[in-house]
Amino acid sequence: MSRSRKPDWLKMRPPSGERFTDIKQTLRDRNLNTVCEEANCPNLGECWSGRDGPGTATFMLMGDRCSRGCNFCDVETGGMDPLDPDEPQQVADAVAEIGLDYVVLTSVDRDDLPDQGAGHFAETIRAIKERDPSILVECLIPDFQGEPDLVRKIIDADPDVIAHNIETVDRLQWPVRDRRAGYEQSLSVLRQVDRESDCYSKTSLMLGVGEYAHEVYQTLSDLRQAGVDVVTFGQYLQPSRSHLEVSEYVHPDAFDTWQRVAEEEFDFLYCASGPMVRSSYRAGELFVESVLREGQSADEARAKVRADN
Repeated sequence: MSRSRKPDWLKMRPPSGERFTDIKQTLRDRNLNTVCEEANCPNLGECWSGRDGPGTATFMLMGDRCSRGCNFCDVETGGMDPLDPDEPQQVADAVAEIGLDYVVLTSVDRDDLPDQGAGHFAETIRAIKERDPSILVECLIPDFQGEPDLVRKIIDADPDVIAHNIETVDRLQWPVRDRRAGYEQSLSVLRQVDRESDCYSKTSLMLGVGEYAHEVYQTLSDLRQAGVDVVTFGQYLQPSRSHLEVSEYVHPDAFDTWQRVAEEEFDFLYCASGPMVRSSYRAGELFVESVLREGQSADEARAKVRADN
């Protein structure tokens, strides 16, 4: 199939609806960023609206410009602004106003800061938890250049899920990712989360950047050995002509196969896998559903997650 022509299964509907509009206005009023918007996520409308409950919104901390230049990512690079000291509380207030009970936090890379923003990230987690300890918080963190003390700042803030995306197989880390990132460095972050915390750990891979099936299989093995609980697969889509080209539009059947391999062969807690899936896709719903194995209510499932942690 031609790389320049998207297949029918990648067609998207534009986001709409009253809840979408309300969330967007709340974010603008508080001068907050979401990776949903900055990275042009194709599931923005679906996740913000939610199928059962308040849905998922992924807050992007520390500005809308990144210190790194990954070749797959649509977030702007360079021109870093100082951190907003009010942002942690603004995020906590927005979470309460929107009515979320599952929050995803991520950030740009801030290699320009002495602690790469780890303290600011941790402060935001604590602000949300102090306001309402029942809220489940998932953090999608940078690699912090593999520095254990900085990863530990996130662990000590006691989120429920810590995610860090390995993005692709070992061979393709460059040119897919910035040269400051790396396969082993990302694995070291995930191993530390497993070793030093009671949090669930999570990662994501893009397909369609030139990987081979045996490399994906090896990556799943490496991730499971690193103690990762949850993995997601999605199709890479080229944000602009200046970004990495799509190598292949992977058929939905292949995504279904990788989900079965991840869940049945490698025993991941769950795997979200599909052409339009992204790291935070329906994160709250899928995470809570993963513990609804015996017919508990959603509230009981959340209580179980908190008890497990």
